[in-house]
Amino acid sequence: MFTGIVTDVGRVRSVERRGDTRLVIETHFDTDHLEVGASVACSGVCLTVVDKGAGWFAVDASAETLGATALGHWDAGQAVNLERALKVGDELGGHIVTGHVDGVGEVVGHAPEGDSVRLTALAPKTLAPYIARKGSITWDGVSLTVNEVEDTDNGCRFGVNIVPHTQAETTLGGTRVGDPINLEIDILARYVARLKDLNA
Repeated sequence: MFTGIVTDVGRVRSVERRGDTRLVIETHFDTDHLEVGASVACSGVCLTVVDKGAGWFAVDASAETLGATALGHWDAGQAVNLERALKVGDELGGHIVTGHVDGVGEVVGHAPEGDSVRLTALAPKTLAPYIARKGSITWDGVSLTVNEVEDTDNGCRFGVNIVPHTQAETTLGGTRVGDPINLEIDILARYVARLKDLNA
């Protein structure tokens, strides 16, 4: 489990495509205390550490993960939002995040709004019922509040505000129109929808 509070911005050092894809990610984490087998959210995708060294760790991504997330677009040099797994007793600063990406969205708007930036994304139709104004969403591993939602024929368009701190401490400061993004809906919305289906 995670909270959507990014604690490091890493960078993909190498991508080795074989049976599964091996990603080596540079990090500022103290890898002496990052165990092989530990979970790390990499731009919102929960991945398992399979190797490590000073200033880097490696993860494997299956074809399923590459097809269901934006990781298939990653190459060497890609900036990555990183978060270690939540420990019992840690502060829950964002919202409950599983690291299981629900779909890939696309950035369709980028506009300054005071010192902040208003980012707009198009989410797939399968996710539209779970995205609500003032609700939470995980965008490339970052816990954000949805400011507005507009349904479209092929999904929904929603906006978020990125404050200067988030711009500086995550990859969202470099977001461009056309970028694919990993989206995870709020787990509470998922269960409320399931209960509604059961009671229908």
